[in-house]
Amino acid sequence: MKNIVILGSTGSVGRNSLDVIEKFKDKLNVLGLSANSNIDLLLEQVERFNPKFVCISDKERSFKFKSKLKRKDLKVFIGTEGLNEIVKEKSVDLIVMAISGMTALFPLLEAIRAKKRVTLANKEAMVMAGEVIMREAKRNDVKIIPVDSEASAIQQCLENKRKDHLKKIYITCSGGPLNDTPFKRFKYITKKQVLAHPKWKMGEKISVDSATLMNKGLELIELMWLFDIDPSKIEVIIHKEAIIHSMVEFCDGIILAQLATPDMRLPIQYALSWPERWSQGHIQLDFSKFKSLTFAEPDLKKFPCLETAMEIARLKGTYPCALNASNEVVVRAFLDGRIDFIKIPQTIQKVLSKHRGIKEPDLAQLLETDSWAREETEKLIG
Repeated sequence: MKNIVILGSTGSVGRNSLDVIEKFKDKLNVLGLSANSNIDLLLEQVERFNPKFVCISDKERSFKFKSKLKRKDLKVFIGTEGLNEIVKEKSVDLIVMAISGMTALFPLLEAIRAKKRVTLANKEAMVMAGEVIMREAKRNDVKIIPVDSEASAIQQCLENKRKDHLKKIYITCSGGPLNDTPFKRFKYITKKQVLAHPKWKMGEKISVDSATLMNKGLELIELMWLFDIDPSKIEVIIHKEAIIHSMVEFCDGIILAQLATPDMRLPIQYALSWPERWSQGHIQLDFSKFKSLTFAEPDLKKFPCLETAMEIARLKGTYPCALNASNEVVVRAFLDGRIDFIKIPQTIQKVLSKHRGIKEPDLAQLLETDSWAREETEKLIG
């Protein structure tokens, strides 16, 4: 029996993780949950899974949660300090890191230092501080298993393979909701259009990143650190059917591809069960429904965020941190109606052009870069 803590249990990955756990109650036990402000759903999850403790990031909402809580034995942690505490609980075996944004960085580092196994569904922390995170993971002998379908696919294709045999990694991409939209229409794009992803049901932030293709750029940087691979060996390819989740090419020309129905519960189950595989029969790929699988190069002029991220991956240092911070701010501004969709890449590029990078930064320098990029982005947004 694995005792699990889910940070971000009310989000898309968190809810899907709980669905998987419910199907394997004999193997998985929910020990702790966390949410930012969705206390109504968190209360339902507490009733359904009976955890020993929860954490609520929003301090004001935590008081309301406590007033509605029926159980008096449930331990309630609050804020970032609370997240850092629950990942260190002795009885915890595995952390599902499903918080979006850089908020996940500190509890992720605390979990690693406490030698907990981590299933990672947050790419922003890895983009911001991948070098620091992987150094801590190696030092503490901690295995990080990715949850994103593309990273999970690469993990599966590379497992037990020699690194010197690797030639190239192909990250597949559905193209997002705007792949077939002419660029001349981008200045009229609405929030509703951006959030209408054709294949995946996701949170707002990652949905915007998928529309700009920044999500693929962030994944490229994440994979660079996660698998210790030079970014020149990583290529993004459009695959609209979203059946092949990524591919790995070896030096002899053989390519391994991981195929599955586009359902987040599959990579989540793999991450929770690793190194085992558990049988399930309710999510099956029906090849008869697919007459063809198509591939195309991404249009970098139409989606400049991807090209920007590719360049930033080559620069390394504090540049990925600045990219991530600026992107988080402009995405939030777009969702709040403060900027138009086409301003997202333009604003990020302006911020990065002002950044003076630091090679091999420590955590303090990364945090300083993060703050600078956020402030600079807000200035440009006005």
